[in-house]
Amino acid sequence: MKAILGNWPNLEVVFESAEGYSVIERLKALKELPDVMLVDLSLPPNGKIEYTGVELTRDLSEHFPQVKIIILSVHDDENFIARLIEQGAHGYLVKDCDPQEVYDAIFSVHTKGSYINERTLRAIQRNMGKKSKPAKSFADITKREVEILKLTCQQHTAEEIAEKLFISVKTVNGHRNNLLQKTGSRNVTGLVIYAIKNNLVDVI
Repeated sequence: MKAILGNWPNLEVVFESAEGYSVIERLKALKELPDVMLVDLSLPPNGKIEYTGVELTRDLSEHFPQVKIIILSVHDDENFIARLIEQGAHGYLVKDCDPQEVYDAIFSVHTKGSYINERTLRAIQRNMGKKSKPAKSFADITKREVEILKLTCQQHTAEEIAEKLFISVKTVNGHRNNLLQKTGSRNVTGLVIYAIKNNLVDVI
């Protein structure tokens, strides 16, 4: 993976770890955090204690919410995908995916806050959308916030949304922050989940 990433001059590998249980403490010691972390779902245990990519994703979301997380896995299982997205991952890639998709995913989560490919959308829809009732806070969301939510689900950046709606980027980010609070979402990917649950976006 490091060799693949080295093919792009605008990407730099600044942190590596063979396991996950020491990552949080090691990150705390860094002067500058990585923008995006690729997390393997299958990580070795800490002695007899299991510590997979699920646990690392949860801890990263808690301690370093500004770091974007992309899960790498051999599992093309929708239950795994939905679970990791719910835990706070910003994207999910199967290890045999094309190297270009790896780059696209890194660029997307860095600039847009999430990478939602067709596989991930399908997993969210089938595993969450059908079993979830509309959130109680739906009535509290304004018409403008719904517009921004829909454009966010279409993978538009804050700058693109601002241009489309003729408002400032600061205003877009303000609405997004309100949406995060109202929906109880951890990140932009959480907003996508919320939108699917409440039938605010169409998923093919």
